[in-house]
Amino acid sequence: MSTDIPDKFITDALQEDIGSGDHTTFACIPPDAVGKAVLLVKQEGVIAGIEAALKVFRAFDPSLCVEVFISDGTRIKPGDRAFIVTGKQQSILQTERLVLNIMQRMSGIATRTAMYADLIKGTNARILDTRKTTPNMRILEKEAVRIGGGYNHRMGLYDMILIKDNHIDYAGGITQALNRTVVYLKKNNLNLKIEIEARSLDDVREILDHGGANRILLDNFTPEKIREAVNLIDRQVETEASGGIDMKNIRDYALTGVDFISVGALTHQIFSLDLSLKALSAAE
Repeated sequence: MSTDIPDKFITDALQEDIGSGDHTTFACIPPDAVGKAVLLVKQEGVIAGIEAALKVFRAFDPSLCVEVFISDGTRIKPGDRAFIVTGKQQSILQTERLVLNIMQRMSGIATRTAMYADLIKGTNARILDTRKTTPNMRILEKEAVRIGGGYNHRMGLYDMILIKDNHIDYAGGITQALNRTVVYLKKNNLNLKIEIEARSLDDVREILDHGGANRILLDNFTPEKIREAVNLIDRQVETEASGGIDMKNIRDYALTGVDFISVGALTHQIFSLDLSLKALSAAE
């Protein structure tokens, strides 16, 4: 997915940073000076954003050459070298911050996701991300989740129906919301999966009686209530747990038999991984 990073994103991000020109670089570095720099790992985790970095380098200056030593998804430790970029020093300096911003955030997300995924190993549950992402960086952040061992939920509002509590309340109830959704999809010739939130076991029963949903979102249920709901649903539809789930209790939720666990913290409560791009001497 990161190889599909929009060209406009790169253009806009570079414009935001460079503006009328990188005057520090232009003042200090001759335009024909050539050099190389290494991407150094300074913190343990999971690397992500290598492919995105390559696209940034290519977009800004196709003459830059990158030798990659570590691929996306690799477990890393301080001192590891991810890649060496060689070419015009001015180009390396002007792309440095964008590459680091992307890779540090993506690696932080991949690292956090891997921690969650490790905690539910041996169960049938899968970790999902959410739409709680940085504006205009969703494609990169969701790719980082995938690199870390998680799975992507819907990309946006357009590729899946997700009827949540406010939709239900505005529509006048679960049955009304589902009825309107079925009519809407048929009228507009759309083939989208339908997920709907349940706030109680009675809601689960009403959803099952209707029969129009593909997945039930069990929001803010305790693990015990999730287990009851999963047994009640009995694999008639997919199940997803969400709300109040963290590293301390995620395995309890995974052991209930639920199919998916969505965790917003994967993308909106993370620390960027410590990486740096350092100039190398000609001998290195």
